[in-house]
Parts: sequence; structure tokens; C-alpha cells
Amino acid sequence: MSNDATPPPYRKLPLFPFLFLIAIIYILSTTLHEKPGTEIIPYSQFMTYLSEKKISEVMVGQSSIEGQFKEPLSGQSKTFSTVRIDDPNLIQRLTTADVKFTGERESRGIWGSLFVWLISLVFMLSLWSFFLRGVGGPTRGPGFLSLGKSKAKIYVETDLKTRFEDVAGVDEAKEELGEVVNFLKEPLRFSVLGGRMPKGILLVGPPGTGKTLLARAVAGEAGVPFFSINGSEFVEMFVGLGAARVRDLFEQARSHAPCIVFIDELDALGRARGISAITGGTHEEKEQTLNQLLAEMDGFDPSKGVVILAATNRPEILDPALLRAGRFDRSLVIDKPDRNGRVQILKVHLKILKLAPTVDSNIIASMTTGFSGADLANLCNEAALIATRRKAPAVDPKDFTQSIERIVAGLERKSRLLNPNEKKRVAYHEMGHAIVAFALGHGEVIHKVSIIPRGISALGYTMSRPTEDRYLMEKNELESKIAIALGGRASEMLFFSDISTGAGDDLDRATDIARAMVTQYGMSSNLGLGVFEKEPAPMLGSHAPVRSFEFSQKTAELIDNEVRRFLDQALKTANQVILHYQGLVIEAATLLLEKETLDESALKSLWDKYQQSPSKKVA
Repeated sequence: MSNDATPPPYRKLPLFPFLFLIAIIYILSTTLHEKPGTEIIPYSQFMTYLSEKKISEVMVGQSSIEGQFKEPLSGQSKTFSTVRIDDPNLIQRLTTADVKFTGERESRGIWGSLFVWLISLVFMLSLWSFFLRGVGGPTRGPGFLSLGKSKAKIYVETDLKTRFEDVAGVDEAKEELGEVVNFLKEPLRFSVLGGRMPKGILLVGPPGTGKTLLARAVAGEAGVPFFSINGSEFVEMFVGLGAARVRDLFEQARSHAPCIVFIDELDALGRARGISAITGGTHEEKEQTLNQLLAEMDGFDPSKGVVILAATNRPEILDPALLRAGRFDRSLVIDKPDRNGRVQILKVHLKILKLAPTVDSNIIASMTTGFSGADLANLCNEAALIATRRKAPAVDPKDFTQSIERIVAGLERKSRLLNPNEKKRVAYHEMGHAIVAFALGHGEVIHKVSIIPRGISALGYTMSRPTEDRYLMEKNELESKIAIALGGRASEMLFFSDISTGAGDDLDRATDIARAMVTQYGMSSNLGLGVFEKEPAPMLGSHAPVRSFEFSQKTAELIDNEVRRFLDQALKTANQVILHYQGLVIEAATLLLEKETLDESALKSLWDKYQQSPSKKVA
């Protein structure tokens, strides 16, 4: 498929390895037929031993005589071998010496030996040719010496069943990429007014949001070949091989135009060039590979119908030269879906499940805020497995709830037994969260409270779901979130003589919110509107590092004081709520200790019942 004038690397290789194998075969064929420990003696010595009757038996061959002594001679082996000479009296001498003798079957002769050598030679040549040619056929798969070949997988139209209807929750991206589909189907239509399609489109978003699936859907809709390769597959140990693979990939794409070339994990190949912080120098192989990719994207004509799609979840580390106009002209952000998007994605995955009539995709979507498309697919699969495990006729809402708990909180650990005092403390702790959430009315519904241990460290958990997707948070809402996080600690402080380590995760979450209010959102009256830390980009997720700006020691102390002030105020609010609803906390915690799990309906019933009985409230 390649038309490159440069000969492939294997044509430059010497025949030394092949000749070495032939020599090894020859040496083995001439030496291994001899028995180990056989003494080589001259024919005259053989005649002497024969006359002295020291030989017990021999085998007479065409060119050699092999035999065995009656007893091992001093310093010699028990077996011997000698060269046979033309001796007409040999048989008579053997008979006289009372030696048992046999004859060797006639050998194959020169033609037989030549035939065996020809078979061996043909086998070696075939094996050598196989190694040179590599395996994989037209897809340029990984052969033994196909170092400079691209590892891209080619999917033709009949192999791609993915369509836009299979990709949900990314309507804006599908609308944008629909133009690419139209271009691949009717390229001349876009050149009437002098316009051209972009050479490259970069899909940016967190893992699991459907970037690869969307690229496959574009090729499936257009009915064109789809080249798929991971960015890390271009990077090799030997300098120059990655660049050779880039050239080979684009040659394949030109010969199959119109087509789509999809490079997944572009950041593995397109990381910004410069000095390495670890090695103190540059990575020559990666830089040459990236330079070749830049040159190829500059050199090919988009009117031929070759469209480059790439995906990454780390756009901030890509080389600026890769993102300039004329290479990757467009960037599409494929973010985690909103509630409507999650409903659409769930409908796609729920089609293959046998569902109970009570399953509502809207309720499941409201409980899965922050889930990606891959997370939702895993959620549906886990729910089906849970229903299968309990031998249910269909998947019902409880299966989805358990699936969410397993994904968010971890596997249920029934083997972890808490003593009565720990179990009681956990029950009051979790009900502290729930009651503060009910009282403050922060726009979320408490879906479930449990004191069954899950995951690595969770001894209990309170699960909530938002009533709607929110993109802006007011100051009082953030303060309520901190108070809810500290509700467990406030409950322990009121009902127990000492506090415990159970609030560790709650304190971490509350501190993060308070610090963001002070350093990022300008919500501190003492610090003003300055930004002292930069929050991670939304597409990178919460695990991205927070970048701090330079500020004085006095400002750092003021930040710490303000964070503490927000936390102290939230704890005060939580204490007031717990004290005000002390009777409800006791009643709910007692019921939780009995049942171990309370769902949304049970919690709402307790809250409504207590609201209708003002006399139970403690001032």
C-alpha cells in the first residue's frame, strides 16, 4: 500500500541471522547423531582389541564401525567408534573372536540427504519471509519486523454499525459533526463558495463521555473507512519509527479517501515540546513524531476527503503548534451530560434490559449527577447483574439504587461488624446529616440513609439527589452545604460525651468548600474580590491540581482565619438545627438502628409526622 521511495527497513538487514541458523542446523546434524561418551579409536587399535577378544558386539556401517567392550578399559569408555576400511576378512575375524555383530540399514544416499536439506532450506526461507512481511495483511498489523508500519485499525462501512442515534446526551456535538458527515458525502458542495472543511477536529472532554463513540458514529453515518489508533502507539524506543508510522498512516488514509483518521489520547503524542523536568533534556523520539504529524497535517489536501479527528482529556498540555488554525481548526467540548442528557443516555442502555414498569429514567438521572456516559452504561449493567443475582423476573428501581450505592460508596461489607456503641454513634451521625439537610432545604432530597459499612472506610452513608441541575451556587447555599457536611459532627457533640474520627471525610469536604469560597469566589468580606487560587477546569474533573497564586504571609494567615470562620459559623448552624430537632434525631436514629437502612419515603414520613407535632420540638 505504501508508495514511499525509501526501501522498507527489512531490506537493509543483512543475511547473517539466516546464515547463522543454517550453520547451527548443519553442526547439529553432524554431531548430535553420535552417542555421548563414545571413544574414537583408530582401526588398527580396533583390530588389536578384536584379537584380544575384548569386544562384545559391534554394528558395521558403510563408513564406520561402532561397538561395545566386554568390560570398560582403563581410562576409556565402554563404547567405541572407528572408521571402516575395505577389509574382506572382517566378518571372519568377528566370527573367530566370538563377537555379536549387526549391519546398518542402507542410508538415503546423496539424493536423500539433498532432499532433506532442500526441505529444511525451504522451511527456513518461508519462516524468514514471514518475519519480514509481518502479519495483518492490508491492515498493516504488527509483524515481527514491521517497525515502520502504522498500527491503525481499518474499519470499513460494513464493520461500523454505530450511528448518531446510538450516541445520546451530546446534541450540540452531533450537530457540529453532522457537517463533517455532509462533507464526506458531498465534498464538492462545500467548495462552491470557496470554503473548505477543517483539516482536524479535536474532541475535548473527561474520560467516558463518548468521544471515541462519537468519532465512530461520524464514520458510520458517512459510510467511509475509519482509521483508529492510540497516540501512544506512535511512540517507540527507536528514534524515527514513530515518524515512519505517521507517514504510513497518512499514506493509507490518502489511498482510502474519503475516510476518517481518529487519534485517541492525542496528549500521548502531542505533548508540548520542551525541556523534560525529569531527564533534563528533550525526548527526541516524541518530538520527531510530533514534528512529522505537524508536517503531514500541513501537507495533505482536505478536499481529498480525509478528516482528522482526535480526542484528549488533557488539552492544556498539548503543543500550541498542534492547535493552531490549519491543523486542528475546531475544538468540541464533550462534557459530562446534564439531566436531560442522562435521561437520553439511560434510554439507550435501558432498551436492552427487561425492566419493571416502575422504573423511571428521570428518577435515575436525578440520582446520577456527575455521571458520564460510560458510568451510566456501567450503572445499567450493574443493576441487571444485581437483579439476576436475586433471580428477579425484571430489573426494578431498588436494583438501580443498589447499583448507584455500589458505584459511589463501594461494595457492601457485611463482614465488618460494628460493636453496639459504634453502631449507635454511626446512626446518630448519619441522621445528623439528614436532619440538617431537611431543615435547611438546600435543593436536594435525601434519598437514603444507611449504617451498613461500604467501601474501604465508610461505616455509613447519607445519599441525596438534587431536584434539578445547578450551574451557579449562591453563598447561602454553599454555607448550607458546609453545615450539612458538619451535621454528623454536631450530632455526635450533642448525644455523646466525646467526638470521634467518623467525621474525617466530612471535614475534608467542608474545608474544600470553605477554602474555595475564600480564595476563588470572592465571598469573604475581609479578603475582598481577589482570587488566590485557580480552580481546575471543569473538563478535567476534581482530581486536577489547584494552582495557587503568589501572596504574602499576612494574606495566607487571613485566608486561614476566614476559612475557619466559615467552618465555625456552619458548625454553629448545624448545632442549632440538631438541638432544635433533638427529639426527631433520637426517633429517626432509633428506627435506623432497627432497620439499618431508611429510604426516601420513610424519611419523609418521619419529617412530616414531626412537623405536625410541635410539642415534640426542643427549644
